[in-house]
Amino acid sequence: MKAWSAALADEIGGWPQVTTRSFFGFNALYRRNKIFALLPLTRGMHTPNSLAFKLESPSRAALSRLQREPRIDSSHVQKGKWFAFALSSDADLRDALDWLGRAYDAAGKSESSK
Repeated sequence: MKAWSAALADEIGGWPQVTTRSFFGFNALYRRNKIFALLPLTRGMHTPNSLAFKLESPSRAALSRLQREPRIDSSHVQKGKWFAFALSSDADLRDALDWLGRAYDAAGKSESSK
């Protein structure tokens, strides 16, 4: 998981307006000042091989896709909606990156609506 997490952090760290901070055993990813994901550093979110991403107001279509995805577990954390994505192979990185991209986009939308 450390290698997968480092690869994802390296890729996402190059996206516009992204910063990272250490956060209770995770690498927190921010778009400007809005957190949108947590990548494991010393522990996983729900399982040892899971990361988390935030979608505050997912569309109906996105919620349906989230519910059908067996690698995703959801839970309510504070006021936002967090989802855990479990990785089990290198092939899962592409889908993880897709969900992280959606969370990144959502963080940008919530920033511009202020």
